[in-house]
Amino acid sequence: MPEHVHLTVENRIGVVRLDRPPVNALNRAVREELIEVAAIVTAREDVRAVVVHGGPKTFAAGADVRELASTSHADMISESRRISAGIGALAHIRKPTVSAITGFALGGGLEIALATDRRIAADDARLGVPEILLGVIPGGGGTQRLARLVGEAAAKDLVYTGRFVGAAEALAMGLVDEVVPAGEVFDRAVAYAAQFAEGPARAYAAAKEAIEGGLDRDLEAGLDLESEVFAALFATEDRTIGMESFLEHGPGKARFTGR
Repeated sequence: MPEHVHLTVENRIGVVRLDRPPVNALNRAVREELIEVAAIVTAREDVRAVVVHGGPKTFAAGADVRELASTSHADMISESRRISAGIGALAHIRKPTVSAITGFALGGGLEIALATDRRIAADDARLGVPEILLGVIPGGGGTQRLARLVGEAAAKDLVYTGRFVGAAEALAMGLVDEVVPAGEVFDRAVAYAAQFAEGPARAYAAAKEAIEGGLDRDLEAGLDLESEVFAALFATEDRTIGMESFLEHGPGKARFTGR
């Protein structure tokens, strides 16, 4: 069982809790556990949406620098992709995901949040990718997901300077989607995830595939992908339920099965 990444499920919401005191530093063990838990969440049909958090004090304050400092160039050549896979593991969950960001979300911690669909931050949160101050760059998706989210210029500013941004600036640049009082972050994230708990799970997965897959293609190829996943949904039970419910009762009253 994972020691530092815990999964609990309630009301079809999977809560992924980072738990490596004092600041949830992301060592090799945590990264491997993230891969394991992401696979479990993906496979469990009773999980329809996911919330990831690090507790009330901090989300995750980055990599375990002591571990990285002892890693040779030869070892990192073979390990770097595994690091990226661990920190970015949540990106491969084909269900709605949301990060509840408290305290610090730095380096790999911010990269974990970037791998989720939505980021809700405490009003006193601090975010950044300070790896440049160690003589390296973000290696868990930070240069790629960050640029896609906030744009090239803002990403370069954050990566080049290593500076931290507060919640208000993070919201203004699109790095986070909501800012709430610190004591309300987790509850707000759960409330956001809850709206998907009874929804059409296959359609959510299709939407995620179309949006994310389309970003890596030109428009015509993206439209082809959209048509493909759209058509596939006509083989699902939820499509039948949703359309029959609409015709009989109007919108918003369907009771989906997730199949």
